[in-house]
Amino acid sequence: MSATLNPERLKNFIRDIPDFPKKGIVFKDITPLLKDPEAFHASVTLLAESFATRGIEQVVGIESRGFIFAAAVAYQMKAGFIPVRKKGKLPSVTERISYQLEYGEDVLEVHRDSIEKGMTVLLIDDLLATGGTASAVCELVKKMGGHVAGIGFLVELSFLHGREKLKGHDLRALITF
Repeated sequence: MSATLNPERLKNFIRDIPDFPKKGIVFKDITPLLKDPEAFHASVTLLAESFATRGIEQVVGIESRGFIFAAAVAYQMKAGFIPVRKKGKLPSVTERISYQLEYGEDVLEVHRDSIEKGMTVLLIDDLLATGGTASAVCELVKKMGGHVAGIGFLVELSFLHGREKLKGHDLRALITF
């Protein structure tokens, strides 16, 4: 990894898309970072290094962009990868959790046999906004008997105060806006 690609430099690979997905929202597009081999590698390496001493057994990734980073981090850490998906997307028996959205409710699911009692889990997602989704996944892991040893994000939108919903967890974000 190049010394020039520290977390602050990675910020240059995130582009703003105004009025997406609706008017008034400035979407943080991570695809330029994914396209750049050095930036993508640095991101995965920095996330994995942040939790290297935690004895991580499984890395949980949240649909859909969280899968990209979580799977790569799991590979680098020599841990397993567990996908958490939206309702109805997993083929076997699932555990689920409902959580509140700004306007309504959503459901996340994980295979019932994916997290064992006492298992040490790392949660990885691409972006921390309000913290609702990550908080729900933490509750789901806990419900199944797992222990969330840390939560890592590529990007944090600090002005949305998502960290507040995740108090008590070791949370790391590589890029903060």
